[in-house]
Amino acid sequence: MRAKLMEKVEDLRGINSIRIKEASEAGKKVVGMYCVFSPQEIALAADAIAVTLCGTKQEPIEDAEKELPRNLCPLIKSSYGFAITDKCPYFYFSDVLLAETTCDGKKKMYELMGKIKPMHIMNLPQTAQGQEALELWKKEMVRFIKFLENQFNVEITDDKLKEAIKLMNKEREVMKKLHKLNVHKPAPMTGMDMMLAQWLKGFNVDKESGIELIENLIAEVEEQMKNGIYAFSEDAPRILLTGCPIGSGSEKVLKILEDSGASVVALENCTGYKGLDVLVDENKDPITALAEKYLSTPCSCMMSNNGRLDLIERLAKEYQVDGVVDLTWQACHTYSIESFTVKNFVKEKLNLPFIQIETDYSDSDVGQLKVRIEAFLETLESSKEKLCSSSTI
Repeated sequence: MRAKLMEKVEDLRGINSIRIKEASEAGKKVVGMYCVFSPQEIALAADAIAVTLCGTKQEPIEDAEKELPRNLCPLIKSSYGFAITDKCPYFYFSDVLLAETTCDGKKKMYELMGKIKPMHIMNLPQTAQGQEALELWKKEMVRFIKFLENQFNVEITDDKLKEAIKLMNKEREVMKKLHKLNVHKPAPMTGMDMMLAQWLKGFNVDKESGIELIENLIAEVEEQMKNGIYAFSEDAPRILLTGCPIGSGSEKVLKILEDSGASVVALENCTGYKGLDVLVDENKDPITALAEKYLSTPCSCMMSNNGRLDLIERLAKEYQVDGVVDLTWQACHTYSIESFTVKNFVKEKLNLPFIQIETDYSDSDVGQLKVRIEAFLETLESSKEKLCSSSTI
């Protein structure tokens, strides 16, 4: 039984598309962002609205391919397609864009996108280790602050940053609490609903009201749990989904998994738990604290990305998963290469079944994916039966 408040959660994007228009027309500034490395706190401290612009739909890709190569990551093509077609109200009403030097494809897209709107680029250190990387990232935080101060004619003080940090930590804490509901066996929420709730937070014009809605959703789900109402049966195979970010329009692998009887209990990716795991230290200098938090993000664009393996291990154990699915978008080289390391770690260290799915946003391979995923789930059942047999001997 689905929580009734999920209907309100699903309505958020449509409601917020109206609110962003109203806010912009009232003089409120909007900062469009594309990555989990983007420090929303700085935009909030500039009295601006921070919105997520990452494209998750197939619709604008055809337009993007008039300028971008076809064999490019669908997330990049979708993002650029929305930018050049004006079909995304959040891009349309963004006064400035924040870009980041993560993958090569996005960097080249930003070169083109920077001709459409004012853009600031944060140069991300390619290693999260060491004081040198931290100092470089702190300087990038300061550069972004100065950019917004000049663009919006405002002053971003430490007090404003601290206030914004508290608000964003509050949002992370409530989203983390929502995600952790699925630690329970059986899971009270579907992976689809969990994904939607976490993805849609990026469009919240009013963060406080968004937080309140998720708090009410948690309360409703907890009440259902007291009454023994869950999204899946206890014997449904529990899946950890890792890899590339997903959102509304790019959820086909998640949907196939759950349509095939699996319970996707944990979403490790950027639009899931990854950005929630570490909070900003409210007792430190705000620039240092922000740099430390965002630099800790275990993204595949980083060298020696052991943090991702650590996170996968923690989630796999805490959520009692039966298998790991690694989703990679076509032409996403960093995640494709890192999948080999993740596979070995999951199979050898965690002793769990693993499958990598490489696909795009289109529906052209849905039939093939369904066959592969169903076969994978059958191996999970076989593994569980062998485990039960050995435990009774």
